[in-house]
Amino acid sequence: MSLRESLRPGGKHGLSSTETRDPIGYAVAALGRLARSDVLDRVGLRRHAERAVFSTTRSGFRTATAASRAFARAGSRGTPGTRALPASGGGMFDLTPTEDQQLLVDVATELADEVFRPAAAAADEACAAPDAVLASGLEVGLPTLGVPESLGGVAEERSAVAGVLVAEALARGDLGLAVASLAPGSVATALGLWGTQEQQQTYLPAFTDGRGSLTAALALAEPTVLFDALSPATTARRTADGLVLDGVKSAVARGAEAELFVVGAVLDGRPVLVLVESSTPGIEVVADPGMGVRAAGLTRLVLTGVTVPEANLLGETDGSSYTECVRLSRLAWCALTVGTAQAVLDYVTPYVREREAFGEPIAHRQSVAFMVADMAIELQAMRLLTYKAAGRAAAGRDIAREVALARRLCTDKGMRIGLDGVQLLGGHGFVKEHPVERWYRDLRAVGVMEGVVLV
Repeated sequence: MSLRESLRPGGKHGLSSTETRDPIGYAVAALGRLARSDVLDRVGLRRHAERAVFSTTRSGFRTATAASRAFARAGSRGTPGTRALPASGGGMFDLTPTEDQQLLVDVATELADEVFRPAAAAADEACAAPDAVLASGLEVGLPTLGVPESLGGVAEERSAVAGVLVAEALARGDLGLAVASLAPGSVATALGLWGTQEQQQTYLPAFTDGRGSLTAALALAEPTVLFDALSPATTARRTADGLVLDGVKSAVARGAEAELFVVGAVLDGRPVLVLVESSTPGIEVVADPGMGVRAAGLTRLVLTGVTVPEANLLGETDGSSYTECVRLSRLAWCALTVGTAQAVLDYVTPYVREREAFGEPIAHRQSVAFMVADMAIELQAMRLLTYKAAGRAAAGRDIAREVALARRLCTDKGMRIGLDGVQLLGGHGFVKEHPVERWYRDLRAVGVMEGVVLV
């Protein structure tokens, strides 16, 4: 089934069929009665609370990793895996989405508006994404967007532009829920980009079997001062038994549920990516909620003498695959920033037109009007730089400069847009009755997040 067919009503990933929308509709309707209901029961978070066993210690809350399924090794060891074709292009910087890309954006926008936005406040408070929200992401095929059709995905071509457009659309609903929904698919994308035949045939079927039941996480960030993503402190050393990993990873989305991790570490002086199953001895997951992106269920991953086969190395060992992973991850965060900043602008624009002070709308005052105009200008600049970097990535060209520029602008101006949104709402910007304070907290996280998502 082609991507276009699968996204149409009644298709494998369509949102418009009655069969797939009714359960989500009931879940979203239930969220409207949160003030009169038990929050955990109504949005499906009770299972999350019961699934992980927490015990209070001096260092915080800790939980065991998810019980990993038994992955049967398949394929030829060391044989290069299947790679998606690079996106075709005429060499021009064209911002017009293709028909397939527009279909993806339309589905993601509907998902963000109808599912993510109503569930966002409760998910932020509970520090976990509701089951109904995660299920809706599976129904539209989010885990397989970066997997080539030859490996069970939905796209013939590998395009970072499609990933950027989807991430932006989802973040307009809620950044935390967007991260929670996209995180497992980031590991599938990494396997499609750098995996060997054995790795792809061992793990990708769990993403593409129609159930999308495998939860996975990309772990690159570390809780160290002046952390440099390209020089991780986590180490991997060769022994007679394989690779032994030691270190601590932070900002691992849905780590308590993950059955498979892609961990960044240094091997022989070069950064590499390593596949680690959650059932491997020596792994501990520590709940680590932060100021923002709370709905993603952020955790720390503690690795103490974790031994894995050397065949679990993902990609090249010269640092090139790891560096590409970091850049594609930063590009994804730029797209998420653009989407969240757009949500702020869309919310404050009608607010300043309707809010009156001294007998007139506050939008009539130049200081307010200029602030909103500046938000729109900076947002458009962020979007253009992000799209340009995505276009170069899709064409297989070097993106080091473009990603660096986009990330710097999105980090600085994204936080500024969030702050201005809070200020434009005045006292309303400080309270949780309005979503702007949550978006501001989420946008503050962009400058410190590494890994987690991938396009």
